[in-house]
Amino acid sequence: MTIVWGLIIVIAVAAAAIATMLYIRRGAPEGSRFTDGDRASGVFGVLATGFALLAGFVVFLAFETYDTARAGAETEARLVAHQFETVQFLPSPARERLSGELVCYARSVVHQEWPRMRAGTLDGGPNAWGKALFGTLRATEPRSAAAQAAFSKYLDERSDREDARADRTHGSEGVIPTPLWIVLFVSAVILLGYMLFFADSGEGAVVQATMMGGVAVMVTSLLLLLWFFDHPYAAGGGIEPTAMEKTLSLLQTESDIVGRVDAPCDTAGAPN
Repeated sequence: MTIVWGLIIVIAVAAAAIATMLYIRRGAPEGSRFTDGDRASGVFGVLATGFALLAGFVVFLAFETYDTARAGAETEARLVAHQFETVQFLPSPARERLSGELVCYARSVVHQEWPRMRAGTLDGGPNAWGKALFGTLRATEPRSAAAQAAFSKYLDERSDREDARADRTHGSEGVIPTPLWIVLFVSAVILLGYMLFFADSGEGAVVQATMMGGVAVMVTSLLLLLWFFDHPYAAGGGIEPTAMEKTLSLLQTESDIVGRVDAPCDTAGAPN
């Protein structure tokens, strides 16, 4: 969801709430429908506080997941670049094969996994090129001291890369369960509905509109913020594969240094 669409939704909800308040105000008694304004205000304070506490807790939980997904994507990209450099110290032909498969891994993350994460269709299985890299690594036999050190380093980087990938893909699943969304929406409706009972024909229309519009904007904006954090890869403002795209550019530069790298895939990461 883009910022423009978010603004349109906020304005539309606020306009509908204000129009409803002003319509009800025309037939409302002077002083609102409450005979005890202090008691009504106290009840509203309880409702508003409960909604704010619940939403605040969910915002913290959703933002933590969002930040973990963002950090995981960046860490994974850096580790792919590190692995590419590490495999240059492994013996041939493992060196050439692993280099090409790392390029394919990066391409598949950008062009295959990212669109599926946006659509919410990425399964929990491993990356196909991740499995290919592991198979190639098993067939590698390092003999020199430098190759053995690089082999050990690569294993550590592989484990860290898989952990980072898990953080990245976990964010695409969403952290807010459906029952919690239902509670949030029901609470928002109750809060806005309760505000209508404050309709007062003896009070100015501008004051009534401002009062209702302020609550509507706050509640709607908070729900949209929760939706944004719960969909970190949504198009139009979510996390982009910028870090992995930079890694692909770096791999191309380093390929010119270490020699030609034949990637066994097309530009989208699909096997040739």
